[in-house]
Amino acid sequence: MARTVWGSTVGKKTVMAVSGLIMLLYLVVHMIGNLKIYFGAAEFNHYAHWLRTLGEPFMHYEWTLWLVRVVLVAAVVAHAVSAYQLSRRDIKARPSKYVHTRPRASYATRTMRWGGIILGLFIVWHILDLTTGTVHSGGFQPGHPYQNVVDTFSTWYSNVIYIVAMLALGLHIRHGFWSAAQTLGVGSRTRDRALKTAANVLALLLTVGFIAVPVGVMTGVVS
Repeated sequence: MARTVWGSTVGKKTVMAVSGLIMLLYLVVHMIGNLKIYFGAAEFNHYAHWLRTLGEPFMHYEWTLWLVRVVLVAAVVAHAVSAYQLSRRDIKARPSKYVHTRPRASYATRTMRWGGIILGLFIVWHILDLTTGTVHSGGFQPGHPYQNVVDTFSTWYSNVIYIVAMLALGLHIRHGFWSAAQTLGVGSRTRDRALKTAANVLALLLTVGFIAVPVGVMTGVVS
């Protein structure tokens, strides 16, 4: 049954929708946590430490954090694979160009695939920068996320990478949230306007919320 569902177009779209919503939930929580940086180093570092002790004593140190990471990796892989396979299936279904011009799609729709690639590359860079410290600018300090964030956004290229990725994220969420609602059967004539508004508001809040961190460092509010 699982193979049949996965092999169908509807099944792949459902996997994309569910995995996308899982990542969206994480992004909301992650953005709220990021904004704690405005409360100072002690508050932000304490929050980072709390993430590693979450669930104790039932869960061992960092077990809950690793569980979240595993779920996120599974969601990212499922989302990317289903998106790629749906794209290939769409191309095979219409190998020749349309004779008539297609209705003009929104900017978010037309850049959905490129946005996904940008976000995939950004995730790799973000992990290597602030989790492992492999490409971190300056001296990476394990256990001192506040200083590491300030170091990262003290360089112009890190700010450019981050802001471009967050703009791509906003467009991705704006279209993806709407698509997920339609796939899961939530959309209807009476709800469409509310869903579109929710998608726009959610995309705007997440984009502004994430970009607020590098802006805080660049303006000296966070230092």
